[in-house]
Amino acid sequence: MSAGTIVLVGTVLFAVGCSAAGTGLRDGGPARTETVAKSGSPPAPAGTAPSAPGGSGKPYQKVDPVALLMADPKVNPQVKRDLKPCTGKEYPVDVSYGKVTGGPAADIVVNVLSCADALGRGSYVYRAEDGRYENVFSDEQPPVYAEIDRGDLVVTKPVYGKSDPLAYPSGEDVVTYRWDGERFTEHDRVHTDYSNIDGGALPAPAVSPKG
Repeated sequence: MSAGTIVLVGTVLFAVGCSAAGTGLRDGGPARTETVAKSGSPPAPAGTAPSAPGGSGKPYQKVDPVALLMADPKVNPQVKRDLKPCTGKEYPVDVSYGKVTGGPAADIVVNVLSCADALGRGSYVYRAEDGRYENVFSDEQPPVYAEIDRGDLVVTKPVYGKSDPLAYPSGEDVVTYRWDGERFTEHDRVHTDYSNIDGGALPAPAVSPKG
């Protein structure tokens, strides 16, 4: 996989239907989330990756996830075209920092959501390689949401039947991936079928962190 040079800016977001919510960083405590907005913050040196705190207590250096995605040739062009602010300058993008590939620097997990229904449109993992970021995981089959759970990459996908309304999927697949030194491989898969009450499926949790 090839690395793309990106411009880094220090902002983060989790927008669910364009309203903020918390993101659980399972292996590093709760993450602080902010709106991703194009601000006048000075960018970090182009192509550089943040250093991991390494137990020093220093925070991860934040990046601009929108710039990260736009500079990545592996991201579907349609995802890039549709990635626009929901309101004002607020983008529907969620970003988490943590250790999921075992590298010396923080890995970055980026989820792109839809403004209208807050469903995940694409999930991506970026690993720092030689001072640059490399896209080492992509899932662009919506709805999808990826998160870090105790060093593993956990991808959640609601499952819909032919007649299921958007808010009531029939079930859910949760797939756990682990880094083998070169790529992510599937480690575990759990499928859940939701119960039916009065002929309708119980509402499933939104495609969002379980923290």
